[in-house]
Amino acid sequence: MYSMVECYTDYSEMGQINQDYGYRERLMNTFELDRVSKVIGYHPSYLEHFLNIQNFIMCGDGPLPFVYRHYLAIMAAARHKCTYLINLHTKAFLEQGGDRTWLNGLDFIPPKLRSIYTINKILAHRPWLLKKEHIEELTTGTNNWSLSEVVHAIVLLSHFHSLSSFVFSCGLTQELENTSSQNSRSTVPQQHVEKTVELPQLPEIIEVSHPLSSSPKHSNNKLDASIDLGVDALMARMKNLSERSPECNEAELSNRFKSVEQQAVELSAAKAEAVLNVPQNISHLIDDPTFTYQDFQRRGDTVSIPTFRIQDYSWDDHGYSLVNRLYSDVGNLLDEKFRAAYNLTYFTMADRTNVDTSKFRRAIWNYIQCIYGIRYDDYDYGEVNQLLERSLKMFIKTACCFPERITKQEYDSILVQLQHSEKVHVNLMILEARNQAELLYALREIMRYMT
Repeated sequence: MYSMVECYTDYSEMGQINQDYGYRERLMNTFELDRVSKVIGYHPSYLEHFLNIQNFIMCGDGPLPFVYRHYLAIMAAARHKCTYLINLHTKAFLEQGGDRTWLNGLDFIPPKLRSIYTINKILAHRPWLLKKEHIEELTTGTNNWSLSEVVHAIVLLSHFHSLSSFVFSCGLTQELENTSSQNSRSTVPQQHVEKTVELPQLPEIIEVSHPLSSSPKHSNNKLDASIDLGVDALMARMKNLSERSPECNEAELSNRFKSVEQQAVELSAAKAEAVLNVPQNISHLIDDPTFTYQDFQRRGDTVSIPTFRIQDYSWDDHGYSLVNRLYSDVGNLLDEKFRAAYNLTYFTMADRTNVDTSKFRRAIWNYIQCIYGIRYDDYDYGEVNQLLERSLKMFIKTACCFPERITKQEYDSILVQLQHSEKVHVNLMILEARNQAELLYALREIMRYMT
């Protein structure tokens, strides 16, 4: 069975993308995909890029040993308690001949691998705290990392942090945990790892019903009428924004960004803090579990940690070329994946056709990165408040920062008129915008270290 962690070498079967169900069915038949990839398969053109990058970083040429790659995936997924990904890469780690004692916890892994855990923790929750000194620490002294190894590791960690967001926001962990509870298997053995590590039985189906969704035509959620904007109203707002040419000065644009940033902080205040409950069977894979997301606006010293301005350091102008230089070809694959998610459109919304969704997609992407303190100077963040309702903002923030807290009610309360595939697209944008945000912070510090 082809899974997210196994490799394929023949891309010819992927072929020319056709955005229809027929192509999706052919793609699903070409590779027996795991559950996550099947859900991503609602969007075949994006799935192609997703599989390309994941195959490359996990199985392609690169400086890190294969067992390191899978253990880094485990470390990244554990920050969000994503047992689905932990299980998947535990199995792959063992298949690659990994030392079973490493699975007893962080105290049993090589010092070199343990030394990158601080970067893993920071990237997962507060990437703006990453400093060039963290990079310097890794690349000097005993058990030091090369810069190419650091970049490979950071690409891996950010990939699986953001993929954890996708897994939870699509309800896949909840679904698979229900499946695995029937055979009462432990996810990762805490002691005596000699025992076989088994994955939950994955559904062998091609058409995927969304695990978190209620019927779109008969939703019982009381939040629907009061919170969801509605497709017609949303389309009218997008059309209005596209037709007008507002002239905002720099000060006004800055104020609107700060307003959206402050509103994001208030969303956290409205949601009671969850109990820091770490499942016992993965607690040995997590260090400092109390270190979680903290609103960027509450970062303390605003002088030493200013807003990340894209005009000063961007993916297109800086990050892309740097990552390509230190880890050959990965920048091309990342860039294609980012663009595939950002530009993906079928010019439809619910049952409406010929719809330009570019304003809506940009509002989602920029709001996600605003949560991480990133600002696009030329963007009017007033559009975020016009196009994204409070319930959608809450869902996006939870999916990015506390994905393990996502509930069925939150999923049902957003975009209730949209098809499941359209909600999956929103979750793909959460995945990619978050992934890019982590990489921007990390690559900027690597550049500072190099200069």
